Amino acid sequence: MRSASITRKTNETDITVMVDLDGTGRSEIETGIGFFDHMLDQLSRHSLVDMHIRAKGDLHIDDHHTVEDTGIAIGQALREALGEKRGIARYGQCALPMDDTLVNTALDLSGRPWLAWNVPMTASQIGTFDTELVREFFQALSTHGGVTLHVDLIRGLNSHHIAEAAFKSVARALRMAVEQDPRKGHAVPSTKGTL
Repeated sequence: MRSASITRKTNETDITVMVDLDGTGRSEIETGIGFFDHMLDQLSRHSLVDMHIRAKGDLHIDDHHTVEDTGIAIGQALREALGEKRGIARYGQCALPMDDTLVNTALDLSGRPWLAWNVPMTASQIGTFDTELVREFFQALSTHGGVTLHVDLIRGLNSHHIAEAAFKSVARALRMAVEQDPRKGHAVPSTKGTL
């Protein structure tokens, strides 16, 4: 079974994440940050990765630690669930339209973290949510998941749409990359023999 559970406890946050790569996109998410919960639900639903996330953080300060540490925990859980990555497609991409917005994502589950982020937001906040935290989340996920991740905003006017399209685009690319390719059997998708 390709699943994992991670608990991350610091002086700033207490987070538990469970993922199942072979799920149906079911999620139970509670971070105390409404807009972030909505985005994580999109990540789960469109990747078909079941996610159960409980996060308690120092929200009296701001949302930063909770968002970043949740990204760290999800990245770690994905990496653990993938194991040796035998038989996976490895690469994924998605150009995702959402009303005025088009976001393009390409990713590689290479084990080599890299984030190329070209997603300028048109507003500094969505409700009370700081839009800078969208990048912080994906930076943490990429670093701790060992994901080479390129996300580009092709066009967009509304920051809510831009953020949501980014989460959905990454989700669809992730779905493609974690899928098992029956033609590969149990082979690691690398000429090196390891990822």
